[in-house]
Amino acid sequence: MPVVRVEMWEGRTVEQKETLIKAITTAFGEIGVKPESLTIIIHDIPKTNWGMRGQQASRIS
Repeated sequence: MPVVRVEMWEGRTVEQKETLIKAITTAFGEIGVKPESLTIIIHDIPKTNWGMRGQQASRIS
């Protein structure tokens, strides 16, 4: 039973997340994983909680 974890900045709409889930499910289906065997977890992370290049992502333009 594969589990796919997606970590991304918050701000995507419900519809965008639904599109992402369908696309991941389709991709896994192409390698023989049935949708009922797949779990997808989306973590919406605020940019203030994401560090890159030595600072918060919210401060990078």
